[in-house]
Amino acid sequence: MINTTWLRSFCTLVEVGHFTRTAERLHMTQSGVSQQVRKLEEQLGLALLVRQGKRFALTDAGERLYSEAKNIIMALSSLELRIREDPAYEGLVRVMSPGSVGLKLYRHLLALQHQHPKLVIDYRFAPNADVENAIADYAVDIGFMTSTSALAEVSCQPIATESLLLVTPARISKPNWEVLMELGFIDHPDGAHHAEMLLGANYPEFQHSNLFEKKGFSNQIGLILEPVSLGLGFTVLPAHAVEAFQERQLVRTHQLPNPVSETLYLALRREIPMHNRMNTVITEARKWL
Repeated sequence: MINTTWLRSFCTLVEVGHFTRTAERLHMTQSGVSQQVRKLEEQLGLALLVRQGKRFALTDAGERLYSEAKNIIMALSSLELRIREDPAYEGLVRVMSPGSVGLKLYRHLLALQHQHPKLVIDYRFAPNADVENAIADYAVDIGFMTSTSALAEVSCQPIATESLLLVTPARISKPNWEVLMELGFIDHPDGAHHAEMLLGANYPEFQHSNLFEKKGFSNQIGLILEPVSLGLGFTVLPAHAVEAFQERQLVRTHQLPNPVSETLYLALRREIPMHNRMNTVITEARKWL
């Protein structure tokens, strides 16, 4: 295989036409340029130059080599520049978060992609455990979690807070304990956790969500409030999920005496360099969270 360093020196010499000026351009000595050209000739087993004192002329082999090699050298130079580029608005960014955060962020990130079509957003909704595992396995670039990761490979830093809300059918004006017991609970994957946080801080009677009769369950974040809107029960959800519900007039959120919020964490793979496109997405996310 031809040594590309020697080939670059040869092409530069042909274009400049002078050993000394070639050496200056390549930040080498004149003897160094001559040595590299001779090594190239030895490798090929062909004379590339006819040397005439300080001047030279190309042999037929030298002409053919330069004709082919100049495009190769140009392509290599272009490749190096492309590899070093780190555009802020181009390339794929893989994001994963719990559903409530996704309902808030996804449309804004799509708007960002609409402004910069070369930026590609791949957004997945998943629970915290799946988010941290995907980050650790290099399957996702950016994660958002509502708890810190237990995995050493994943770094977490607080980025925002999100309120937890008690949501009942619209007809309920005073959600005392008796009313909640009568309504029953619309459960979801984080239902017990959210109920413990919010109801535990506001109702002395609360011990566990199992105290309530379960009136339904959905693992689709956008559908959890559907049974609530039909009067089938109550639930506890993060604020972004409530805001995204299209029929909000059919449900009612209640301000409880002791507000409770979840901390949202930005999760990244440790020791992986931050590309500019990742910073672009994180900056956009901070604007909306």
